[in-house]
Amino acid sequence: MFDRTGSLRAARFFLVLAVLASSCEARAQADQPEAASGFVPRPAVAGKSFMAVTANAYASDAAVEILELGGNALDAAIAAQWVLNLVEPQSSGIGGGGFMLYWDARQQRVSAWDGRETAPRGASANFARRADGSPAGFAELLATGQAVGVPGLVAMLETAHRRHGKLRWERLIRPALRLAGNGFTISPRLHRLLRDDLLLRRDAAARALYYTKSGEAKPVGEILRNPEFAEVLRAVSATGANALHEGELAGRIAAAVEQRGGMLTATDMAAYRPKQRAALCGKYRRWRICGMPPPSSGGIGVLQLLGLLERSGLPSGDPAGPDAVHLFAEAGRLTYADRARYLADPDFVAVPQRALLESRYLERRSRLIELPRSMGVAQPGELQAGRAQADDDAPELPATTHISIVDRAGNAVALTSSIESAFGSRIQVGGFLLNNQLTDFSLAAERDGKPVANRLEPGKRPLSSMAPTLVFDAGRRLHAVLGSPGGSRIINYVARTLVALLDGQADPAAVLALPHVGNRNGATEIESGRVPDALAQELERRGHALQRSDMTSGLHLIVRNVDGWLGAVDPRREGVARGD
Repeated sequence: MFDRTGSLRAARFFLVLAVLASSCEARAQADQPEAASGFVPRPAVAGKSFMAVTANAYASDAAVEILELGGNALDAAIAAQWVLNLVEPQSSGIGGGGFMLYWDARQQRVSAWDGRETAPRGASANFARRADGSPAGFAELLATGQAVGVPGLVAMLETAHRRHGKLRWERLIRPALRLAGNGFTISPRLHRLLRDDLLLRRDAAARALYYTKSGEAKPVGEILRNPEFAEVLRAVSATGANALHEGELAGRIAAAVEQRGGMLTATDMAAYRPKQRAALCGKYRRWRICGMPPPSSGGIGVLQLLGLLERSGLPSGDPAGPDAVHLFAEAGRLTYADRARYLADPDFVAVPQRALLESRYLERRSRLIELPRSMGVAQPGELQAGRAQADDDAPELPATTHISIVDRAGNAVALTSSIESAFGSRIQVGGFLLNNQLTDFSLAAERDGKPVANRLEPGKRPLSSMAPTLVFDAGRRLHAVLGSPGGSRIINYVARTLVALLDGQADPAAVLALPHVGNRNGATEIESGRVPDALAQELERRGHALQRSDMTSGLHLIVRNVDGWLGAVDPRREGVARGD
């Protein structure tokens, strides 16, 4: 996300995050014991028949309930997602969007589903301008109607279910419906986020649901009921996505957005359509890696980073060694430089997908990586004429969730969904929160006379870094399912996990507890308090400017073993793996 002024942009980006720290996911680390080099791993869970890994025990239980009834991986993921909307409202829900990969084991086919939000038809590329024409800051847009895109998650899941689902649609909603009516226990993580957020309590409906009469966040352990969301779930159970996109609820959403200064209309809601896209697959050593194509940069980013590492000569071995960390950071610089320049919604911009992953291009780019010294801020690669664009500056935030599921038949789902910032736009309708995904567009439509690929245009989908990922072995057997929250860091989180898992052949739980390092073409980011001083000093000696940050990924990983499956969760959050 950085360009030639990468250092300045990095400083601005982290300043924005500091201002918003009270509302960001980084404030909500789970209380886990730590080792000197990282979190203590939470033991992997074994399952011979199926495995479900989600961000919350209630959601994992819902997935297991569906799997035990004979539902497939998609059925289970849908049930888990509705529950996450209820118990983890800061991260995802029917007011947002997502990307999903589905592996059909019988047909041996990967399907990619795009439920990304779209810009309203009345939106303008000047959405980030004040009335006087001056540029507005990200913080000014965050909790306003200007930031709300047309939600896509329900429509995507319903369309995918028609194609791949096994159980009846309404059966998948029952676990969330029970919890919404009977209540669930507020977790430490949700309480901390509610307590620290400075904006959510300004919304009257959210304040009534999540806070006491005195304005304090409801305490850990309190039973929270959401009868308004239960009514929405009943409507979705009966009429599917039409319950959200047409009629009374669509009108309420449009009115709430308009009241807060946005352009979204009931017509925009009715016009939304999810898309099925061709999955993006490529080789890394002996493995086949499949991810999402644009408008997610996750698939290209992960494959490009891994391809650069392979061509740079990175040996299989210790992913936490100084050479491996240095090379990973340098490959990240090159990957994020290309991401900022070339990637956007392919329905609006010609994305050079094949060119960015072409072997000779990666080989040429990998020669820029030198073991003794950092290259500093990387420039995007030179592609064919007609690709000249300006670089993106969207500060993609980490309020996201990920679900990994494998069923008895070997079908699998990797689903990453989001409402963007923690608690999204802080606009609540029907017991759920609306996204602020339009801030994932570049806040500048052009730079130096050149258009920014990820500029806002009516009907366009903003660029994302969500990276649901499937891994296959040389025999084309499914080997792993993974993904993570984390905003624009997701590419680094997923790629580093794959390097540690596939090259180091480490235990899945140990892989997820490794300290995070990465580079988005600015400072090299290292996880606060979890990277050994000797490694940090060696990186500085090689010319890396270091940025210590809380890096609260939420990786959820399933890996094949000799007896079935191992499910592992990121110790930084409240995720739970359930298997049988």
